Amino acid sequence: MSKPVLVIGAGPVGLTMAVELARYGVPVRIVDKLPTRTMQSRALAIWPRTLELLQAAGYVEAFIANGLHAKALGIYWGNKPLARIPFKTISSCFKYVLMLPQSETERLLEEYLKTLGGTVERETELTDFVDKKDGVFCTLTHKEGESETLEAAWLIGCDGAHSFVRSQLGLAFEGNTLPVSFVLADVHVSGLSIPSDEPALFWHHDGAVMLFPISQGRYRVIADLGLAPLHMPNLEKMQAIMDQRGPGGITLSDPVWLSDFGVNERKVREYRKGRVFLAGDAVHIHSPAGGQGMNMGMQDAFNLAWKLALVEQQKVKPFLLDSYSIERSAVARQIFSDSRRMTKVVLLKSRQLQRVRNFIVKSIFSIPMACHKIANRLAGITISYPDSPLNAGSTCGRCGPRPGQRLIVRHDSQDSHVPHFSLMARDDVKAQNMILRYPYLLKSKICSPSHKNGIWLVRPDGYVAATARDGEWTVIEEFLSNIVVEHDC
Repeated sequence: MSKPVLVIGAGPVGLTMAVELARYGVPVRIVDKLPTRTMQSRALAIWPRTLELLQAAGYVEAFIANGLHAKALGIYWGNKPLARIPFKTISSCFKYVLMLPQSETERLLEEYLKTLGGTVERETELTDFVDKKDGVFCTLTHKEGESETLEAAWLIGCDGAHSFVRSQLGLAFEGNTLPVSFVLADVHVSGLSIPSDEPALFWHHDGAVMLFPISQGRYRVIADLGLAPLHMPNLEKMQAIMDQRGPGGITLSDPVWLSDFGVNERKVREYRKGRVFLAGDAVHIHSPAGGQGMNMGMQDAFNLAWKLALVEQQKVKPFLLDSYSIERSAVARQIFSDSRRMTKVVLLKSRQLQRVRNFIVKSIFSIPMACHKIANRLAGITISYPDSPLNAGSTCGRCGPRPGQRLIVRHDSQDSHVPHFSLMARDDVKAQNMILRYPYLLKSKICSPSHKNGIWLVRPDGYVAATARDGEWTVIEEFLSNIVVEHDC
């Protein structure tokens, strides 16, 4: 029997990792030291790029059916509208941000994992591991205290900001704590005069208050406390902040979660050490501005899973795994930069700077192209891997996506369980010959490119691996022959 991949942590990132590996037929175990999944709403936003990846994997429908579709973001100064960012211009078939409590995200992922024959082993903790040449020897402690030694093919730490796996690897979690604190409440909201299905940001001289719809009548309310120390809020405190900073006439009631939090911005330089990988909050945490944290972690999982599956199935050479840290670390740096910038803009305290900010925001978002670009950036549509070591081919004299850029390929649901590359080309004969040469790497169906001239080789996660002009099949051949593991007939 093959050694399993061991995933530590059954939050959204760990569950996505386990689901993707199981979907690709890779033996996987996932453990979590907690007795149950979270019952709190926590991370709410699932952006279009993550929805696209869930769709390609074949299990997005349950998410869409259970979430609230927020189709715009409103920005206000008190009760005066400053800007509205519509999501209908997002370059995706998902023209909204899906608002879904993390508890539901975890439930849906865990239920899908069960359909694949997997299960979360709860009240099970990783207490030690040793990375050796051919496997990782792991010690698990179960509920009643019994110990188990397991040899895993690979170990993946999705165990959050206080990651045991990261700590044992001795990797520094570099960064800093931002000098600001926040309070939040999940409450029922009445008296709201703005669209009930749109997130809203209200600015005031004393700070900001944000509303994020969760379900009919229920919202996440977040407010900054500036430099004040962290302290647990009560409903009266949240109501006072809303009365002061909001549009007026809003009543908060029936709180189901009240909390406070600070903001850390920290990152690990390398996401891999030997046979051990890290993903999600175990490698990067940042400001919640933009709602990107869970999405970034789930996309870590989508990025790594197909590579690990192909390596485990001995279809490609192990060096493919080296691209994971390079690609995802670059994305994290960009999202850190964006969230840092947004946090500074949202939390300006100088009244003069607030007036300048409000004028600029109102002016910029009156330009449709600006709204389109910012909506796409929030949606994750602009995420790319321009410096990936996997990129191949030239873009000279050719239109269309470049190596490392996103390119949607419509997948057949019947073959979504195999991590295949897709060929987009107009020369069916040569494309079919290429498929016959690499049947275990390429989808059997050729896709027609939307651009007139060119060949595109698209990775299983929907990013361009290689491009070439019409007829330049040697570029595609060289890419595939470089990564493939040759098997004797």
